[in-house]
Amino acid sequence: MPVQSVQALGALLIGGVFVFAGIEHFLKFGAMRDYLAAQKFPAPALMLAVGSTVEVAAGFLLAIGITRPFAAGALATFTLATNVMLLRFWAVEEPARQVLRNAFLINIAVIGGLLLAGTV
Repeated sequence: MPVQSVQALGALLIGGVFVFAGIEHFLKFGAMRDYLAAQKFPAPALMLAVGSTVEVAAGFLLAIGITRPFAAGALATFTLATNVMLLRFWAVEEPARQVLRNAFLINIAVIGGLLLAGTV
């Protein structure tokens, strides 16, 4: 399979995951907003709306190959910010620490995939 086809498939898959997640956040807006509020997020409804919009819009652009570097960069920035703000494994005790640390590291891998998907 040619490299360009593999890159396009990778961008479609990773972009599609963000589109799905963003739509799900809108569908479960109340519960997600309450969770962010419990985590002491500032302006949880606004943050959720903006973040979910970024996920859907940038994920779609990445999935269909439009402005791939911009879309991947936006998603990588979003994922990094969300990681630091939500998955604060250093602030909790075991066993929750291990669960959050694993999720944090998985998101770091996702950022790596986004950086690869954003290359032309």
